Amino acid sequence: MTLPSITRQDSARKWLALAVIVAAQFMVVLDIAIVNVALPSIKTDLHFAEENLQWVISAYAILFGGALLLGGRLADIFGRRRLFMVGLGLFSGASLLCGISWSEGSLIGFRALQGLGGALLAPATLSILMTTFAEGAERNRALGIWGAASGTGGAAGVLLGGLLTSYLSWPWIFFINVPVGLAVIAAAPFVVNESRGQHDHRHFDFAGAASVTAGAMMLVYAMTRATQDGWGSAATVSLLAGSAALIGAFLAVELRSPAPLLPLRIFRLRSLSAANATAVMLGGVVFSQFFLQTLYMQDVLGYSAIRTGIGFTTATFAIIVFSNVGQRLVTRLGARSVLTTGLALDAVSLGLFTQLPVHGHYFWNLFPAMLIGGIGLGLSFVPVTIAGLAGVSPADAGVASGLINTSRQVGGAVGLAAVSTIVSSYAATGSPAAVSDGLTQGFQAGFLVLAVVALAGAAIAGLMLAPPAPAEVERFADNRTPLEEAA
Repeated sequence: MTLPSITRQDSARKWLALAVIVAAQFMVVLDIAIVNVALPSIKTDLHFAEENLQWVISAYAILFGGALLLGGRLADIFGRRRLFMVGLGLFSGASLLCGISWSEGSLIGFRALQGLGGALLAPATLSILMTTFAEGAERNRALGIWGAASGTGGAAGVLLGGLLTSYLSWPWIFFINVPVGLAVIAAAPFVVNESRGQHDHRHFDFAGAASVTAGAMMLVYAMTRATQDGWGSAATVSLLAGSAALIGAFLAVELRSPAPLLPLRIFRLRSLSAANATAVMLGGVVFSQFFLQTLYMQDVLGYSAIRTGIGFTTATFAIIVFSNVGQRLVTRLGARSVLTTGLALDAVSLGLFTQLPVHGHYFWNLFPAMLIGGIGLGLSFVPVTIAGLAGVSPADAGVASGLINTSRQVGGAVGLAAVSTIVSSYAATGSPAAVSDGLTQGFQAGFLVLAVVALAGAAIAGLMLAPPAPAEVERFADNRTPLEEAA
């Protein structure tokens, strides 16, 4: 009678740990989108110059995207729970500082600090999940919950940002992180076990860390500049060349390092390589389609921030439901078929968005595509993560987690820069009708490009991911809950 009781306690603690890391992950993803809605208020209150306003977003994105691999390896070496708490503390403290910012420079600097906190936190959450739940049905179930939180954070951020900005004031989009962060930090030592990779050395790859972090940051910065200066400008080309040189130097360092930051041997795992290639495509599609949908609803249809956020509840609900459906399907069918289907459905959704009219109606023109797209994304988030972590040793859990997050973030940066350039090329002046018509044509072109990217991702997943072995399907066919298994 004692053993089942202990097993139930251990199982319950696992799922409490999941609740803690999912709350932190949701907060980080939410913060990427929540700021967009508040930008007009921030511009007015802090007297931002128009050309500097984008840095409220870009400062966060550059540090977040650039330091993810570093954060993942630090978690492996120094302890995943420790990095989780340090990252969350930095993120929460920077959120408080963002809320009390007094100038352009202070807010941009604090947003960069917040991005660094997110980069330490995000891979730690995923590697804690990896080392807490055994590979198979149990981990897939946990990833379904984690994927739902990650997938809905962007859509929920639009709604929450509108509510807080409209009924309180813009600093509250940052202040709200502080009590949540403190509560999670307080709970973590009691429910999250400490773990680290079992390495037979105590070296740290400083050259690799410096080169890849600088290279990734420069790449994200180049994408940001491309939207302003154009892809062929000297600044953009120079930054892209510098980024390529730094990443090339990083690969050379890793080949010779006795303790590499990113062990290149992990790319021998075919599923990991294919998943990260697909994650680049998925990141570009997700970031960009939410961006274009938001602009269409606000700039063409004239929706308020709150109404726009409510409009996203269709996709949000579908992502939540089908992220959990997706993990069950992966358990039975394997990641390849589920991920391919999810990306194909999102391509269908994006194809419908290419038909958006100037005088659109939510239920006729947006609702069907958002529903299909939400289902497709729900079926994509979990299998791409499962495939990216499958077969990875516990010693490399953090770096694999950082890698899949980096792939999504870099894909998102490239996708946003590309669609922004496309929309800008259709910009028109003159009457409001001419402006709306030009914007709509730009959005249609952007959605068409994203549909092609989604199909490319589906093709990579379908061709490169291996189907599950029959023994694996049989092993993971039991879908009982952890408490039922313990009993």
